[in-house]
Amino acid sequence: MKMGAIFRLLAACLLAGQLFAGDERPVVDDSMEAKEQPSALPSVWIAGDSTVKNRGEMRGWGQDLGDYLDPRKVQVVNRAIGGRSSRTFLTDGRWDEILGDIKRGDLVLIQFGHNDVGPLDERGKFRGSVKGIGDEIESVAKPDGSVETVHSYGWYLKHFARTAKSKGAVVVLCSPVPHKKFDRQGRPLRDWDTWRGWVEACARAEGVSFIDLAEIIGRKYDDMETAEIEALFADKGTHTNAAGARLNACAVIAGLKGLPGAPVDGWLSAAGREIETSRP
Repeated sequence: MKMGAIFRLLAACLLAGQLFAGDERPVVDDSMEAKEQPSALPSVWIAGDSTVKNRGEMRGWGQDLGDYLDPRKVQVVNRAIGGRSSRTFLTDGRWDEILGDIKRGDLVLIQFGHNDVGPLDERGKFRGSVKGIGDEIESVAKPDGSVETVHSYGWYLKHFARTAKSKGAVVVLCSPVPHKKFDRQGRPLRDWDTWRGWVEACARAEGVSFIDLAEIIGRKYDDMETAEIEALFADKGTHTNAAGARLNACAVIAGLKGLPGAPVDGWLSAAGREIETSRP
């Protein structure tokens, strides 16, 4: 990579951290909460961060996805949790919990990025991942004296995809949902440009599906007024409220309906069948 491109990438990552540093980004402790357990039905597993599952006024799209699926045919198991990156979802052991319960034919939806953008060390709460999708690693000293080998964002995504696919699951990597960002004229800006390409490249590398949520939702924003977009968020520009979560959940269903093989077509509820298909 040329030096100019490297500087642009670093600047973009720094800007993302600065723009939304005021948003609440809780590191949630769910150790005392009852987690949904898979049943005999096929399961839709969700791995993600606080834009996928949240509390209070903030709400993630995974909390509304089940409204568009028939509960008699499929179960949604939302294991997303606030404050996690692709890195910490693995190191916390949360991915291995999902992997242990995946059944052949289950669907696995994976969306990370919002907490991967930050520094690798204490400045980023030890959540950031190495930027890119290669095999680069960095060593990070932890407060307890241990040293963690941190991999790239893409390395973690590919690990998730590969291991879930080995269990016979249908795997879908999703680009992160967009922030609330406008140009000087008040029109919505496209988000996650570099990261979207990384997610798509990881999906291709592992032979799994890709949904560009940033683009699908961005197209919806293009047809909305600034005030309408503002009304979808519960904070400065990262976390959606109930209305925003529902819009994003519809975008996930639209993307799933457009995938080769239409993996959810037989599971859709009446509301899900009404959502217009989004083609790549």
